[in-house]
Amino acid sequence: MKDWDVMLAPYKQAVDELKIKLRSVREQYQLSSKQTPIEFVTGRVKPVSSILEKAKRKNIPLNELEEQMQDIAGVRVMCQFVGDIDTVVEMIHSRTDFEIVEERDYIKHKKQSGYRSYHIVLRYPVQTIEGEKRLLVELQIRTLAMNFWATIEHSLQYKYGRDIPPEVEGRLKRAAEAAFRLDEEMTQIRGEVQEAQQIISKKQESMRKNR
Repeated sequence: MKDWDVMLAPYKQAVDELKIKLRSVREQYQLSSKQTPIEFVTGRVKPVSSILEKAKRKNIPLNELEEQMQDIAGVRVMCQFVGDIDTVVEMIHSRTDFEIVEERDYIKHKKQSGYRSYHIVLRYPVQTIEGEKRLLVELQIRTLAMNFWATIEHSLQYKYGRDIPPEVEGRLKRAAEAAFRLDEEMTQIRGEVQEAQQIISKKQESMRKNR
């Protein structure tokens, strides 16, 4: 485990740094007059057991993990609206502190399971005592509804070992479409929602100032 700790430490650093940077972007939006496209940011380093399971399933030699496994480090950006995803993607493209390696649009081209999300694989530079390491990090950008569905699907895959019963799989697909219809409906009233949020934010700010 000590060897794994040494190997994964730079990945943890990459996740922590990206979370700080993306949360800073959210704070900058909040301090401006613009509506923030980022609801919140999370991240994780894949557990060793999951790395080994995926390496076996994908036939990835352990000495080639850094180049062949793109999601050892993962960062997730949650958005309120589907349109916010495009804004975040454009922001990611405009940055110069990492390199974009690959993009996969599972929103326009959903997976057969119903899964929707926008994936960007980054090559992120981390400064270590051994010098700079440029690590692969998977960035997932999705709405709250997409994330709710994906979380449930992940739990069921864990329970059934990637062999979900057909009846449950069918219900999952229908739920995925229902979640996407919810996103579409929320997009139609986006202006109303954002106006209400601004009123609440201004009221809270006024209350803080009057304390």
